Amino acid sequence: MAFSKKFPKDVEGSNYPEWKEIILTDEEEGQAEEEARREQLMLLDECLREAKSLAIKNQMNDDRNVVSLAVALFDKRSSHVVFVKEHKAKEKFDSMFKK
Repeated sequence: MAFSKKFPKDVEGSNYPEWKEIILTDEEEGQAEEEARREQLMLLDECLREAKSLAIKNQMNDDRNVVSLAVALFDKRSSHVVFVKEHKAKEKFDSMFKK
């Protein structure tokens, strides 16, 4: 299913914008997903290093902490993919309608 998002386009002489729907191609959507994955892997690595450091510092070195962190990062990842797709759609909208 293609990702789509609507953006307001100013209409000269009107106080109300015209809403334009932007649909990402399969290729654009795939690129956005890949970009999100790369960013999330870097973030996951950074967060795991920081969590391990904090756990050692605060004497909380427990597997339950790692599981909690993994769940939180998974939630972040899923929302971040949508954010990246919306950003890609906004870039496409700007290139089509902003001059």
